[in-house]
Amino acid sequence: MVVIYHILISLYSVIICLASLFGNQKAKLWIKGRKDLFKKLKAGLKQNEQRIWVHAASLGEFEQGRPVIEKIKELHPDVKIFLTFFSPSGYEVRKNYAGADYIYYLPSDTYHHAKSFVDLVKPEKVFFIKYEYWYNYLNTLKEQDIPVYLCSAIFREDQLFFKWYGGWYRKILSLFTHLFVQTGKSKALLATIGFTNVTITGDTRFDRVYDIAIKAKEIPEVSSFVGVNQCLIAGSTWEPDEDLISSYINDSLLPLKYIIAPHEINISHIERLEKSIRKKAIRFSKWKQNPIGEYDVLIIDNIGMLSSLYRYGHVSYIGGGFGKGIHNTLEAATFELPIIFGPNYLKFQEAKDLIDLGGAFPINDLPQLKYKLDELFNNSTTLCNAQKIAGDYVRNNVGATALIINHVYR
Repeated sequence: MVVIYHILISLYSVIICLASLFGNQKAKLWIKGRKDLFKKLKAGLKQNEQRIWVHAASLGEFEQGRPVIEKIKELHPDVKIFLTFFSPSGYEVRKNYAGADYIYYLPSDTYHHAKSFVDLVKPEKVFFIKYEYWYNYLNTLKEQDIPVYLCSAIFREDQLFFKWYGGWYRKILSLFTHLFVQTGKSKALLATIGFTNVTITGDTRFDRVYDIAIKAKEIPEVSSFVGVNQCLIAGSTWEPDEDLISSYINDSLLPLKYIIAPHEINISHIERLEKSIRKKAIRFSKWKQNPIGEYDVLIIDNIGMLSSLYRYGHVSYIGGGFGKGIHNTLEAATFELPIIFGPNYLKFQEAKDLIDLGGAFPINDLPQLKYKLDELFNNSTTLCNAQKIAGDYVRNNVGATALIINHVYR
């Protein structure tokens, strides 16, 4: 299995190189970010530092790890945070994150890379976020007796760890010092394969979004746009989501304001969205040249504003449910917004929880979207109940970060 693993790692690198040659931008960034990485490490790392290494696959996992990073810095300000990403979609967005002292791509998981990397970084402790299982890094850390923790993990019965032929994958899992899991079900599953070094902490994202709500920025132009009207905020949308939202906007007779924050903000995507909307729409970047309050639809053509936008909404639509999976629902829930999304949500525990509680509503098509939005906006009691459920769900689940830190530093 080790030989097969190394072959697959090498093959993945070759595929990335080929993809970059054919113009794949993420592949180009993946290669560029790792070029001369070990030389940069040798030149950039200072001597005689205590370092905590935190690794996140991408942006979503970083948001889960962020509360842990910031709590460590708060309690141990002299410790240096060494943050790594696997994916360009995480690194390129957060490469200037002020909470970390060092930010790099993670070198591919070969034996020599892992040993060289750990020998250079010399971390005191290591935190992998959610589902990172890199054999050579974990094995090297184990050999050097460096504690490594898996945070906000969630396990499912269909994973290889729980198959009769999953012995090697269970060996990888055994390399962790401790497993901090989101749910009781995850802990029970791990118990079936003999793991007892497990603590149920919940999801650190609740701590993150709760903090976002407390520190949310005021956006005067958005406040002016919404005014006294009810507002639907559609966040992280893709084309299938936008087709539904645009159709609803075009046909609805309700006196609503609409804010759409697409996942992709390139010019062609924004122009396509504008053309699909028949009501008066304006991009956020052009608000200074126009009396923004006269418009019905505000299109957000920048990155980084969405988490503060939800404070101005009454109902949210979260994109991705007609593709690979829905985006962050908790950012909307923490502002007490009921949430609507497409059918691909089953891998997201918070979405299932909110549906069961009555704070979120899956839809499959335009008639279902219209029915649910009309029901919420036309019935103040229904809307208020769903809003309270969403907000309470977040408030009742904060605290994962404290449980992790208290265990690690006890």
